[in-house]
Amino acid sequence: MYEKFFGLRESPFRVNPDPRYLFLTPGIQEALASLAYGIRGRRGIILLTGEVGTGKTTLLNMVLDWLRQNRAATAFIFNTHLTTAELFECLMGDLGISCESRSKSEVLMRLNRWLLERYSNGQTAVLIVDEAQSLSDEALEEIRFLTNLETSTEKLLQVVLSGQPELEERLRQPHLRQLRQRITVRCRTNPLSLEETQGYIAERLRIAGASNGPIFSPEAVEGIYRHARGIPRVINVLCEHALISAFADQEKMVTLAHVEGVAHEFELDRPIAPPSTNSENLTSVEKVLRDLSTVLERMRQPVSVGVGSGKESYEPYP
Repeated sequence: MYEKFFGLRESPFRVNPDPRYLFLTPGIQEALASLAYGIRGRRGIILLTGEVGTGKTTLLNMVLDWLRQNRAATAFIFNTHLTTAELFECLMGDLGISCESRSKSEVLMRLNRWLLERYSNGQTAVLIVDEAQSLSDEALEEIRFLTNLETSTEKLLQVVLSGQPELEERLRQPHLRQLRQRITVRCRTNPLSLEETQGYIAERLRIAGASNGPIFSPEAVEGIYRHARGIPRVINVLCEHALISAFADQEKMVTLAHVEGVAHEFELDRPIAPPSTNSENLTSVEKVLRDLSTVLERMRQPVSVGVGSGKESYEPYP
């Protein structure tokens, strides 16, 4: 709708994870290098975590493109609300392995033979699981068992688990400690800085064909960063709708006013309320601790008890 008006070939701020638009910040380059190192080195399980909207899926799609160009076999699981049987079906289907039996033992033997054949030919097989924080404990354990498929020196199947920070919290649970111990490489995606946000917007515009000078004013970019807090997905939403707003006004430059209007429309201009300190909002642990403190304080105060016509005073507890 607005692309021709701004001299663009396509929309630069679509939220789909197009690897062509991956912006290589130092943090993303480090994560990409860690993923490549773990896969090439046959390290087993690699963990990628980051906040919602920080580019994990875009990064994974770039890794998938790289793997396919190098003729690696890949399985990409993005729907993690799966039973263990469905997990194996998706894995075998993506890898192109046929198995007439649905028996778990038969499936694993068929997978092991297939992986050994690829390994003997110097080829790699990689399982990538996105949104892994939603996997059941049973599915996570099955993935751990898959890393038992190995030679005496190397893993036959490389596994990338990608998810939100909640995944790290889950992996700290005692019953998942064996899986946590199998993780040999860890990497993260992070929100962008203001300088990175400026580069991110400029690079996406360049890829989309912009060649007639800046489209967003410096003040508009600063406003986008402030409202998006450096989250690329939110930056895309703000930029997309700010371009539409400027197009509706027939203005070639996106201004801070356009950004503020979009931020208000999407309720991104509302300040985040600090955590309340009211007693009703305290966690159960905090309540217990405060109640214990109150009880101890009362125990330490002197107690007077009437005895006959006089009063006898007792000392507080030590």
